[in-house]
Parts: sequence; C-alpha cells; structure tokens
Amino acid sequence: MKGRSLLLALPLAACGDVAVLAPQGPHAQRIAELSWTLLGMVGVVMIVVLLALVLALRGSASIRKHLARDSMIVAAGIAFPVVVLCGLLTYGVWLTRTLMPAASAGDVVHIRVIGEQWWWRVAYRDRNGSEIATANEITIPVGRTIQLELQSADVIHSFWVPRLGGKLDMIPGRTTRLQLRADSEGVFRGQCAEYCGGPHALMALEVVALAPEQFEDWLAREAQPAAEPVSADGRQGRDIFFAAGCGSCHAVRGSEASGTIGPDLTHLGARRSLGANLLPLSADNLQRFIADGQHLKPGNLMPPFRVFSADERTALAAYLMELR
Repeated sequence: MKGRSLLLALPLAACGDVAVLAPQGPHAQRIAELSWTLLGMVGVVMIVVLLALVLALRGSASIRKHLARDSMIVAAGIAFPVVVLCGLLTYGVWLTRTLMPAASAGDVVHIRVIGEQWWWRVAYRDRNGSEIATANEITIPVGRTIQLELQSADVIHSFWVPRLGGKLDMIPGRTTRLQLRADSEGVFRGQCAEYCGGPHALMALEVVALAPEQFEDWLAREAQPAAEPVSADGRQGRDIFFAAGCGSCHAVRGSEASGTIGPDLTHLGARRSLGANLLPLSADNLQRFIADGQHLKPGNLMPPFRVFSADERTALAAYLMELR
C-alpha cells in the first residue's frame, strides 16, 4: 500500500515546478549564477585535465618530458587547484553575501513556518501583531521581501523552494531565518530537503505569489473567522465534525474547535491541496483522506475514520469545502 500512496502523489508532484536553475527571485538568481559558474569551471578543469592526459599518453617525447617535470607537477597539481578554488570561494562569498537575512526594516512580510512530521504550520502577523494560522501553503506578495522565521516541532527539517531561494535547516529549539522574494506571480513548489523519517518525500508545500493588492485582500480574508455553512450537507457535516471530536485536534476560528495537534482548518476550502501538497483539494479527495489517510500518507498523525458512512463522509467533506 505504500507504493500505492507514492503513485497517487506522482501526478501532483509532476505539476510542481522545482527547476533549480530557473529562478524567479533575486535570492534564487544568485544561487543560479553561482551554480552556472561552478558548472562552467568544472567544464574548464575537465578539459584541461583531459588535454593533459591525452598529451601524456599520445604526445611527443619532449612534451611528455615537459609534463613530467617537478615544476609542472607543482604548478598543475598544487598551484592551479589552489588558485581555482580560492577564486571560486571568493566569488561565491561575494555573490551570496546578500543572501544573509538583514535586519528587519522597510517593507518586509514576516511569516513563521514550523516544520512538523510531516506537514507545515504557517503563521502570519496582522497589523495588530496577532498571528493568523494556516498550513501547508504560503501566500506572499510579489516584489516584497519575505522574512521566514523557521522552526521545528520535532526533528530536523529543511525548508526549500528552489525557484525562490536556497534551503535552510529547521532545527529543534532554534529559530533560523531565511529571506525570499518573488519577482513574478505564480505557484512555486517547495519540499522538506532533510530526511525526517516516514513519509518525508510527501512533505511538500506551495508558495503562491500574488500581486500586492491581491495579497492584502487574501490576508484580510484569512484573518476572518470561518463562515457558517450554508448548505444542508455543510450544516450536517459541521455537526458530525464536532460530534466526532475533530475540534480537539484541529482549530476552526470562530467556533469551539481549538485543537493545535493538526493543521488549522479555518479556511481549508480556499487552499489548493491537502495533506501537505499530497493531493489536489476536492470533496472526493477529502473523503478519501478522512477514511483512508494512512494509506495515502503512511505515518501521519490522523487515524483513519472508517466509522463514517458514505453519506456522513459526503456531509463532512461539504462542510470542510465551505470553510473559505
């Protein structure tokens, strides 16, 4: 069944854009420039070594004698590598000097991200300093610096969105900081880049970059409590949600559900995916995850709820989809 879960994740993973050398922000651009430079120098060094090898094997006697001199061995075997490596080190430090998080100033968006086995807890700060909780999806404005405060709730994780910046470890008991910026609108796939046990490969996320005014509208909606369901199925699903004790693990702001073990579900219906980018969000996929989540994502903390009938799962999914 583990193989089945991986196969189910493949369609969504194939849609994720993780092209490391196709940057969409200044931080990723510098990393891409350094990568191309290193690849270019690797090519140059390989050509030099291969040329020396050919000359040593096929060259004239005078050329082979010249290559065998002590001075040539010192120059090619010691001086050349030292000069090349020192040059690359200096260039790399100079190029990536601006990747270090600067003091928070100016137009900076602060977002706290906590890695957990095997999903992402995300929190924004509103104008009053209060936190707005969400999960597994990070929405940012185009053109503004994003400062991520990275933490871990259990083991070492690593935050990585290749097209926006480099990866940074999330270490239990510490807060590390990473700055990103998106230069264009789009959806950028991220991934935990440090093996953290179990379904580590299924611990993904998406960063959604919106125009600044759209981001402000989104943040204002995200700060609102959950809307009451309007459909009959939604109202029935709400009653099932609370009767089954789902609120002891999940929070739905504006209701009595205040659990902190699992993801905040206040605006679940407005997200793009579920299960940390495991499956596209839909009522059918919600029903599958509720009933058979351990087969879809083995090891996650949510037990399978096979006790629900098909009608109850339909109603519960309807309620969750109306949480927008």
